[in-house]
Formats: sequence, C-alpha cells, structure tokens
Amino acid sequence: MSAPVQAAAVRPARHPWSHRRIQVVPMPTVRAINPVRGMPFRWSFNPYRGCSHACRYCYARRTHEYLGYNAGDDFDRVILAKLDAPERLRAELSQPSWRRDRIAVGTATDPYQPVEGRLRLTRRAIEVFVERANPISLVTKSTLVMRDRDLLALLSRRAPGTVVWVSVTTLDRSLARSVEPGAPPPHQRLRAVRELARAGVPAGVLIAPVLPGLTDSEQQIEELVRVAAEAGACDVAVHPLRLCEGARDVYRAWLLGYVPRLEHLYDRLYPGGSVNVAASYHASLSETVTRVKRAIAFPGEPAAERANDERGSGAPARAVQLTLGW
Repeated sequence: MSAPVQAAAVRPARHPWSHRRIQVVPMPTVRAINPVRGMPFRWSFNPYRGCSHACRYCYARRTHEYLGYNAGDDFDRVILAKLDAPERLRAELSQPSWRRDRIAVGTATDPYQPVEGRLRLTRRAIEVFVERANPISLVTKSTLVMRDRDLLALLSRRAPGTVVWVSVTTLDRSLARSVEPGAPPPHQRLRAVRELARAGVPAGVLIAPVLPGLTDSEQQIEELVRVAAEAGACDVAVHPLRLCEGARDVYRAWLLGYVPRLEHLYDRLYPGGSVNVAASYHASLSETVTRVKRAIAFPGEPAAERANDERGSGAPARAVQLTLGW
C-alpha cells in the first residue's frame, strides 16, 4: 500500500453539521475528465476524494485505500482536494478531439461538501463548463449547490441536457442523521430542489440508495416521490443499496448498532458478500417505483428523457432511472 499523500499547510476546517474537524490535503490532477464503464454515463469529473458527509454506505470509500488511507474515519475526515482541477478541465475540454459529451460530476464524492465553501473548485469547474457549453449531470446532497444556481441555470440554457440531482435517501430525520451524519437534513435538501427549480435549473431527486428494511416500503417511496414533485423536481431516479468493498464493513457495522434485527435480511439479500442486491428485490423495487410514479405528476419533461444515455443504447428512460447518477 502506498504511503498517504503528505498534507500541506491548509487550515483544518470545522464541519458545519457534525462539528468534526477535517483535514484538507491537496493532490495533483492527473486527469480531470475520466472515462467510466458500466454506468449510464461515459465521463466523470470529481474535484474531491473523501467526503465529510460521512455516509455509511458510500461506495467511494474504497478509493481512499488506493492512496494509503482507510475507508472508515479517514474517508470522512481526510479530504483530498484537486486544486488544479478546474484549469486541467479547461485544457481537456479545449482539445479538438473533445465532442462535448455530457459529464457526470460528483460520482465519487460530493462536489458540494462543506470544504467547497472555501475552495470553490466545483464553482470554478462549472464556470469552465459554461465557457465550453458542455452539459453535465451533477449529484449532491448539499444545500451549498444553491450558491451556484444562477451559474447552473446559465449552463442549462447553454448546454441542454444539464441536470442537477439532489440525493434524498429518506425523509426520516433521525435515520438520515444516523446514516448520513455530515449531510444536511432531508427537508433542507428539498428546499435546495425548490430553489434550483425556481432559478430555472432542471433539478431531479435521486432516491438512492434505497436501504432494505429501512427506506423501501411503498409508503415511504410514495411520500418521497410526492414531496419531490411538490418541490418542483422534474423527475426522480431510484437505486437500491450497493455494498461495495470498503463501504460494506462500515455500513454493516452501523446496521448492527442501529437495527441489528435486520442482519439476517441483509445476509439473504446480499448472499456471500455480494455487491448488488438480489435480482428479485431489484425487480420488486422497480415495480413499486413505476406504480408510484404513474400516480404523481412532475413539472415538465422528465430529466432522464431529456438527458438520454450517451451510449446511444436506445433503452427506455424508465429503465435508466434505476441507475442514473448512482
């Protein structure tokens, strides 16, 4: 295992939600735009590694291990910042070979996590996307996204297909505080959706991950879809929990402390340490989401239909909604 990147003289930041101190470690940007396989997008951009939102289930936890940190507390507290990412992004988008494909922003860690308030790497990157009229699909849990709503609205006009997905895992504040201890409360995220929509930004709600036994009842999903529509969300996308290496141990440890009676359910749904939930569960969730969405109207055209899969697979938009942005 490689040694951790040496920390620079960056003043530790106080976490606004959990009041924990985090360490910011600058790291060089080898490549700003990275190719992605096996997802409904071809390219990603991530200005940060590690995330002080500290979501127990985050599939990106393992990436910290590649740099010599652990997937537990280090992922939550040691934030690696690519300080030169916006400049590198501008250079890559300016290459004659670049075809202005839609880029997924925030696929690894939240681009609007608290340290962004000071470093402004995501904002500077969005300014570059505006300059180049390049569409993006951005995922966040943070209310800080409201700071850039005017810029995101401009980008959506210049680059059709741009959409912001605000992740809301549950409306249960107690559960959210426990499983996503550093993220803003769910009602504040829905306020961000409302403000983005009012500013003219296509904003959807990402119900992900759906936590088996905790957030997967039809009543819970229906309520979340309904409040998303009321907040002005143009669409919702849903995906069940994936227990990737790194996140698996952190999430299972949390689960045993929070609701130990569900241990056997997870053993059955994720047999043999499987990353993906059982196919029968996934199919049942898909049926539930389809049934719920038929009864709820969303303003405008669904985001998943506007921002079709760049791979050109021709798959129906409804099929994409169980994977888009997650």
